[in-house]
Amino acid sequence: MDSPGLILASTSPRRSHLLSEFGYAFQVYTTDVEELQDTSMHPARLVEFNARLKTLPVAALHPDCVVLGADTVVALGSKIFGKPASMAEAVLMLEELNGQEHTVYSGVCISHIDAARESLFVERTSVRFQHLSAGRRLAYLERINPLDKAGAYAAQDDNGELIAGFEGSFSNVIGLPMEALSVQLAAMGVRPVR
Repeated sequence: MDSPGLILASTSPRRSHLLSEFGYAFQVYTTDVEELQDTSMHPARLVEFNARLKTLPVAALHPDCVVLGADTVVALGSKIFGKPASMAEAVLMLEELNGQEHTVYSGVCISHIDAARESLFVERTSVRFQHLSAGRRLAYLERINPLDKAGAYAAQDDNGELIAGFEGSFSNVIGLPMEALSVQLAAMGVRPVR
């Protein structure tokens, strides 16, 4: 039996890169959904809700495919950091996270309507930041274009500049927890093509 096609319900170049790097063949489709921005929710519940919100409309349009959606936020204690709306907001985010340990939450939803299957899970990774001067933080932000990145930083381009250490899945910090995701995709009949 042929394995179902895989669709990524995200325009994130980092998520596409991770799936490609792990050998998956997939297509990208998205719908216009407005993510919930309720910072009073627990971060795990928020990313879970938004992952499902992004996945289900695409799954309804492609019921024969396995559709994958995800959402990632950074949390410092109970404060949630999504994508900054401006460079000024990015500066404030990095100032708060500077020298701190925070948690990256990714919610992942996988849906295959024709097979009546859905998987929904949340991955957490603890990340410790170096303590950087204001000038170094600003230079970092100018280099990485933070406006499409939760918490205003780019783990995939860090090279030890900002991140002092982490516990858990590093790919989760980039945007997809590939270790757990690969297991879930295999359970739905989707495996790497190379």
